[in-house]
Amino acid sequence: MDSIQDAELDAARRRRRLLQAVKGALRDVNLQLTLLNHQVGDHLELRGSDLECLNLISREGPLSPSALARQAGLHPATLTGVLDRLERGGWVSRDRDPADRRGVLIRVQGGRAAEVLGLYAGMNTAMDQICADYPDGELELLAGFLRRTADAGRTATGELGSS
Repeated sequence: MDSIQDAELDAARRRRRLLQAVKGALRDVNLQLTLLNHQVGDHLELRGSDLECLNLISREGPLSPSALARQAGLHPATLTGVLDRLERGGWVSRDRDPADRRGVLIRVQGGRAAEVLGLYAGMNTAMDQICADYPDGELELLAGFLRRTADAGRTATGELGSS
């Protein structure tokens, strides 16, 4: 009976170590991507919040200013400054919402997209090389894990924002 309990304890310890390794690796990925984004922002003369909003608009847009503020977790007055800088830099435009002429939609201007892509080219190439080592089934598993992790982050962010 002791050998079964020992095996169960060993399995539980291994599981805890693996979970700690995954969480530690995610913290490291977060740190490295933050540092990369900081460098990209410096090259583009964009603040961190500017780059984050540009990414959100690019991925989710066009967005209303209130929707963008909500998704970015920014106060509307702060967002106004971000949008002013992005518009002056030629990154976004504020256009009338065709569904509601009183409303405004923020859209990414495509002209400068190549600049951003060029700065991320090294990371994109490295990711392609890393992913080439994995079979499709494992890539599906990784993509699912990362989606679920992002969803957990959104939920945690929403909970903190509402408290």
